[in-house]
Amino acid sequence: MEADCNISSGEALVRQILNGQRFFKEEFGVTSNVLWLPDVFGYSWALPQILKRSGIESFMTIKISWNQYNHMPHDTFRWIGVDGSEVLTHFMSVPAFSDDGGYTYNGVINPASVKGTWDLYHDKEINQDLLLAYGNGDGGGGVNRDMLEMGRHLKAMPGLPEVIPGTAYDYFENLQKTIASTDRHVPTWDGELYLEYHRGTYTSQARNKKNNRKTELKLREAEWLASEAAIRTGDFSSYPEKELHEAWKIALRNQFHDIIPGSSIHEVYEDSTAEYAKANEILDTIEENALKVLVRESDSIVTVVNNSSFAGEGIVTAKVKAYEGRKGSWFSADGKELPAVYTEDGWFVKVSGIEPAGFTTLTYKIGTKAECFCTEEWTGEMDTPFYHIVWDKKGRMTSIFDKENDREILKAGELGNHLVVYEDRPMKYDAWDIDIYYQEKGYEVDDLKTVSVEKSSLMTKVKMDWNYQDSTISQEIRFYNDNRRIDFVTHADWHEHQQLLRVLFPLDIRTSEATFDIQYGNVKRPTYENTSWDMAKFETVAHQWADYSETGYGVSLMNDCKYGYSAKGYVLGMSLIKCGIHPDYAADQGIHDFTYALYPHSGSWQESGVQKEAWRLNNPLWTVEGAVDAEVQSAFCKADTDHVAIDCIKKAEDSEDLIIRFHEYAGMRGPVTLNFGFPVDSWQETDLMENPDGEEMTGELKVTVRPYEIRTFRVTPKK
Repeated sequence: MEADCNISSGEALVRQILNGQRFFKEEFGVTSNVLWLPDVFGYSWALPQILKRSGIESFMTIKISWNQYNHMPHDTFRWIGVDGSEVLTHFMSVPAFSDDGGYTYNGVINPASVKGTWDLYHDKEINQDLLLAYGNGDGGGGVNRDMLEMGRHLKAMPGLPEVIPGTAYDYFENLQKTIASTDRHVPTWDGELYLEYHRGTYTSQARNKKNNRKTELKLREAEWLASEAAIRTGDFSSYPEKELHEAWKIALRNQFHDIIPGSSIHEVYEDSTAEYAKANEILDTIEENALKVLVRESDSIVTVVNNSSFAGEGIVTAKVKAYEGRKGSWFSADGKELPAVYTEDGWFVKVSGIEPAGFTTLTYKIGTKAECFCTEEWTGEMDTPFYHIVWDKKGRMTSIFDKENDREILKAGELGNHLVVYEDRPMKYDAWDIDIYYQEKGYEVDDLKTVSVEKSSLMTKVKMDWNYQDSTISQEIRFYNDNRRIDFVTHADWHEHQQLLRVLFPLDIRTSEATFDIQYGNVKRPTYENTSWDMAKFETVAHQWADYSETGYGVSLMNDCKYGYSAKGYVLGMSLIKCGIHPDYAADQGIHDFTYALYPHSGSWQESGVQKEAWRLNNPLWTVEGAVDAEVQSAFCKADTDHVAIDCIKKAEDSEDLIIRFHEYAGMRGPVTLNFGFPVDSWQETDLMENPDGEEMTGELKVTVRPYEIRTFRVTPKK
């Protein structure tokens, strides 16, 4: 299976390889030495490191040759990843013989293909052996007798390169030796392999992409909770290994490069919706069983769960069934009364200081206190502890003034939270593409119907409703009293076709590059259009955030399930809904619920905790009724520094040890110590396939990390 490499998380890419290699080993007695991805829609800068740490030395694709504006300068080169890892990369140069040109993965064994492969190849100085994968390709099938017969005839045909049958495995083994021994310069490419095509795949089928994001995060959480339950009981026999494997298989299967990109037929998304529901049912059961071990019953206590790598803080929704509807107060584990506001869905309670991968308890006591949200008159202006905000009569922001930093966030004369719908009629591939001319025909979402304001000691909520053609968009904009993040909680009932809904923030920030969150790190991309390479990146992919910063100040745009961003000039934008009609006639029709957030910050994105804030948006604290003991409240596993994030805590594939994986995300170098909430007998570093990669050690787990480095450890608990 060819997994998408834009939308899939870093951990999902690791599991694709882990599960694939184990399958090959069990079924065929071999593992692969090549990542073979001819047809996916762009390649993350994290891939070289993932491949190297998975024991894979070579990478093959042809898709980058489909670029819309620029041709890659080399076909054989060393690809340098975000951390500096290198992997030998080769593009098959088999000519497509189509109007679009480029290379093809559907090779034909005939004179034109053989000669064309040689003619198109860029790097004859360092390598003269090329690869032509022939057979019935896209859609299945393989080699037939006619093809084999043609191959035999081509061997005797003068003027053609020599044709020798072989395997891709042998080809890359030989290519590695050729490149290692050449005395010629071997080119490199340091950066992502951005495909100048199929940019709509970051946004098409929004509900499917939301299911993917939420399932990836829930898999991580379920593995941690199951691991903690096993450690606390000292018994791994009940660890739900089979069930977790099944949930992972569902998630990984649906990351196939025409499912998660949104480029499949309608029936595929009916199936994937049902499959995600099944995966989450499995994960809900795993978490419920783990919490039965960790949490004991109590009528007046709830436990707050923090699955983050960072200390937890924020507003959590809490309630106790025994006292539902009765006034009272909430108290922390150390007996302090907490700020709380009553709502119809439960209490909003402000909590802080929860240990990473840890818990805390809240106690409810009956009383007379019960603050509620109160309604205020809408004036088009509002003050919060951090901002003074002004809207126009159509519900668009005309000013966001940062009182703490004494500066305007929006560009003068421009509109913030600007919802625009563009006509979206790509030249060729409806669900796949967004073409650069889409910006020429846009329509304002400006038919404002209702506005209301609700205020409390924790936050102010501004609710707005717009009509747009046959659709409606509702937002609850949340301004927090002790957090600089501004949340746009959005509900859309969408009934348009071949239109692209985007949100734009024109920022008063001077920068020539924006930073985008990707798997296991981040990437900088230009905000200018000096060259055709810059211009081509008018729509790019990011995971949880993108950031505009100048020295001392910046603004991040975060999301909880979106991937398509634009960063041109001073305008940072995000694509929200793309509703093509081919190959799915009903793409993205109906209800959409999502949240994006604006996060103005002083200092750099590293200094201001952008990564942490985006994680909190995607993984809000949540509660379960009952109490946990003090030893469970402590962090199960945490780092002593804030610039690493823990990606997985799971049982090892072949033992009752734990696998702990983290990555450095801020581009910093330095020591990292992992601390555990349970006694550790020994630890050993491994590669991503869980093979030993160092000596077994005892004592403190302390290592030095390089920028954007992934590290994995096998940890043996004391019995």
